[in-house]
Amino acid sequence: MRQLVFVFSLLGIFVMGACGEYQKVVESTDTAYQLEKAIEYYEAEEYDKAQPLFDKLLKVYRGTQKAATVYYYYAETNFAMESYILAAYHYSNFAKTFPEHEKTPEAYYKVGLSYYRQSPRASLDQAYTHKAIDALQLYANLYPNEGRLQEVNNLIEDLRAKLERKVYERAKLYFNMENYQAAVSAFNNVMDQFPDTQYRENAMYYRTLAAYKLAEGSIPSKQRQRYIEARTSLREFKGIFPQSPYLEELNPLEEKIKAFLNKNQTAQNS
Repeated sequence: MRQLVFVFSLLGIFVMGACGEYQKVVESTDTAYQLEKAIEYYEAEEYDKAQPLFDKLLKVYRGTQKAATVYYYYAETNFAMESYILAAYHYSNFAKTFPEHEKTPEAYYKVGLSYYRQSPRASLDQAYTHKAIDALQLYANLYPNEGRLQEVNNLIEDLRAKLERKVYERAKLYFNMENYQAAVSAFNNVMDQFPDTQYRENAMYYRTLAAYKLAEGSIPSKQRQRYIEARTSLREFKGIFPQSPYLEELNPLEEKIKAFLNKNQTAQNS
């Protein structure tokens, strides 16, 4: 029991000593010493100690030769602490403030990476995904020879896949809600925005079903035209995916569409 008490006493003394040392750094009037310690804390991954010091030193070193160094460390500390929105803001501001600095290419890259880290899952709002794509594309355009082009392209591809899934899931939601007119439009949007989408077969299948169900439930004055549109969608699907397992379900719809159009012929050619 005495040994345990002794261990805890030593631990308490150590913690108090460490806190006391940090407090001395914070209260010091020697800004060069504070900067040295802030960098030391950063490199030791003690970001919670480094960040307040860099924040304080921003004002002290503004307009001096060390301003860029302090500001870049400040942005890096925010990034390391996963404060990605703040990090993106400060990296961007650093790049604009110090356009010729050796760290500026890295700052542009880190803007995109910060937004990438903030990008949520596909079902949520994708504002930061769009910001990440724009920022990474800007970096790729400005610094194509920095050696990160493949990595950046991979990040952009990953982000675009998330947007693609978001658009597809929204269209599928309209379909599941039986809002077939919105579903047809939304599935068309999937293919317009992402011509090579991995969801193309599914999107065209659900678009055809939605078009058919929309025609089926329409008022008489709109029914014929909508059946024609459903037939066009079905024929397009069959032309692109002639071996699709979905045709087992879609082929009978073609016969129903044909029967309706034959029964409800007009002077207009279909």
